[in-house]
Amino acid sequence: MLVLAGAVAASCAASLAMTAGPAFGAAARAGTWGKAIVVPGLARLSAGHGGYLSEVSCSSPGNCAATGRYTDRSGHQQGFVVSEKKGSWGRATEVPRLAALNTGGNAEITSLSCVSAGNCAIGGFYTNSSGRGRAFVDSERNGSWGKAVQVPGAAGLSGASGSAILESLSCPSAGNCAAAGNYSSDGDQAAFVVAEKNGSWGRAIEVPGLAELNNGTLAGINSVSCASAGNCAVTGTYDNGVPAAFVVSETSGSWGTAIEVPGGFAPATFWSVSCPSAGNCAAAGYSGSVTDEATAAPLVVSEKNGTWDSAIEVPGTTADGRSGAGTVSCASAGNCVAGGGYQSAVDDPVQAFLVREKSGTWGTAFGVAGLAALNVDGNAYVASVSCKTAGNCAAGGTYRDGSGHQQAFVVSEHDGSWAKAIEVPGSAALNAGGSAQINSVSCTSATYCVAVGTYAASSGDAGAFIIIRT
Repeated sequence: MLVLAGAVAASCAASLAMTAGPAFGAAARAGTWGKAIVVPGLARLSAGHGGYLSEVSCSSPGNCAATGRYTDRSGHQQGFVVSEKKGSWGRATEVPRLAALNTGGNAEITSLSCVSAGNCAIGGFYTNSSGRGRAFVDSERNGSWGKAVQVPGAAGLSGASGSAILESLSCPSAGNCAAAGNYSSDGDQAAFVVAEKNGSWGRAIEVPGLAELNNGTLAGINSVSCASAGNCAVTGTYDNGVPAAFVVSETSGSWGTAIEVPGGFAPATFWSVSCPSAGNCAAAGYSGSVTDEATAAPLVVSEKNGTWDSAIEVPGTTADGRSGAGTVSCASAGNCVAGGGYQSAVDDPVQAFLVREKSGTWGTAFGVAGLAALNVDGNAYVASVSCKTAGNCAAGGTYRDGSGHQQAFVVSEHDGSWAKAIEVPGSAALNAGGSAQINSVSCTSATYCVAVGTYAASSGDAGAFIIIRT
């Protein structure tokens, strides 16, 4: 993640409190979350030390992939993938060739995108023998993963003494993806984009126009989303004396020029972008600072027919606490859901919120139904949301129970009605170390969703789990 921004999770996990949400009823109970399962085969890869699941992407019910990291027997951090095929999860496996590239012993998968059963792409970074980060991509074709390769051109941007990290990747169709990341050279940090077309990756280029916005010292990518091949959007942050947020769009295969997010919010960071159709996107983030000395307010911004509106503070929230929106998902143009964490004042407890855009208009933020009763010790936020169709979404995150332990929760919307949040079934028994959360959610139908997360075992090692809603 971009150094400027810190982490929206950290801002929300610092402390949040909301108004009541939409009514929920019988319709909201359609679909049932099963019991959390540990990732098959991960204990073998990690010599019993577990690992971390960061991303899940599903192309159809019963066909998904999830990715994360683990520490191998040599103490090196490696990346793994695990796939669900026709409703059955296989065993976690090393990303082919990544360990061979990772001579510096620090690799991580930062992004995953699946477009159809057995057709996915991942990206992230590894370190070379000099400890320099190198961005990589890998693709799954018809159920078989290829070999991880360095992003073409990324090392040329950073130079031998610099580093490059792929931060986000999105694939609208098999063999057609866009990826974006950060690179450093001579102590400065800049951002790159790179595209895959018909199965071949082009060369990474610096984000057009970003150098003119930036003072040349610090800029980076946070999220990319593609509606169709060659039609994508990227959001990130740059520093022109004060951290500011930018967006840049790819249209018909050509990248435009980065612009500051309209609205005049600075400092500001946008963490997540979602594009359901070409020229129609939404992004979520925050304005202000996330330090103890200042306040931050959640922001959302929408693109309509190729033009970005002005960002707005999420209606119903204030800038009196350390708050932020870190995730957004759009089912169709103008119909999105964003989520994050919110507090009324700096010393108030942190609560989770959601906010809906309906027919192009953002509504008022509402608290996650039922979560206040779980979040006894006041530290909750929404980490991920996924919407298959308007009114049919799922979200997940974390909260702190009465024993001071962070626990994982999920919550579902069906036909426009949100059910009550529940603790992830079976996760508390795994979470003996008291630190569990949902990291990623992916829905492929009104009732089928998969969420992945992490927990702390009694040994202190991290563990990874999967939970399915059917």
